[in-house]
Amino acid sequence: MTQQVEGKLVIEDRGTVLVVRVDGGPHSLFGIQIADQLEALVDRADSDPGVHAVVFTGAREGRFVSHADVRWLQAEGAAVPELSRRSASAALRLARGMDRARVLDPVVQKTPLRGVAQLDRLHATFLRMNASGVIFVAALNGSALGLGAEFAWACDLRIMADGDYFIGQPEVLLGIMPGGGGSQRLTRLIGTHKSLVAILEGKPFTPAQALANGAVDEVVEPGDVVARAVEVAEYFGKRTRGSVEAIKRSVYFGGSMSLSEGLHFERTEFLGTDQSKEGQHLMLQYLADIDSVGELPLYHDDTYAQALQTGRVPALSATASAETR
Repeated sequence: MTQQVEGKLVIEDRGTVLVVRVDGGPHSLFGIQIADQLEALVDRADSDPGVHAVVFTGAREGRFVSHADVRWLQAEGAAVPELSRRSASAALRLARGMDRARVLDPVVQKTPLRGVAQLDRLHATFLRMNASGVIFVAALNGSALGLGAEFAWACDLRIMADGDYFIGQPEVLLGIMPGGGGSQRLTRLIGTHKSLVAILEGKPFTPAQALANGAVDEVVEPGDVVARAVEVAEYFGKRTRGSVEAIKRSVYFGGSMSLSEGLHFERTEFLGTDQSKEGQHLMLQYLADIDSVGELPLYHDDTYAQALQTGRVPALSATASAETR
């Protein structure tokens, strides 16, 4: 069996934000070790109420994540017997069920389904990022292809360095197709036709093209990319985690349902936030402020601007009382 590249995540704690440098070896590749450590990191971020955002960036200049470790893809693909589409679908469902039953490592790792299970597990990690109350930001300090791009698409926000860099899905040029979510997440970001043409051709976007198409949110100078990503992470991370979690689930999962199903999904998520301790506190405060200042708080002076910066509508009644003393 060919030797797969070793990789690691180097985590820097900056209070409410974790800055994670993805080190995929000399060529900045995404392999099974990165996938396993990413799963553990998402576990950590989800279980720690003090973590509000995670920023990912590449450990080497000019590279975010180059692409998947092709040795990993090739070896695991070769180990699986040739399957029809129906059989492949059944194998993926079987692997998922075995993983949930906690028999993946001792059983599946010894079978040809190992690669199938690893792919399913990586998708599950990305989906947990999408359902999390933590904000995930990709600080693209350079180029990202294939699984590197798919990793960025799985984040909530993307800040990309300007320069001679690129991001995209080249899998068709290797006789395969995106397997880490690119055909689904890129399509949801930029639209069906633009995504289809980009993936069919295998040609990546420049930073300017990625920004114009909506594949990234900002393009900044290379030396500013991590600082700007942290700034964005801190800004969005000030919102209540319960609200962030519900909004992300509603948009990521409800947004691809039919309208009636999506509205039901939204109502379900809304009810959870409407009954939450923090939601009730902020709404009662808002109502008290209407009586106190005689105006709707979001229409009072620069309250809206303050709310955006702090992540919640500030209390006006205390301010008004202090000003009359």
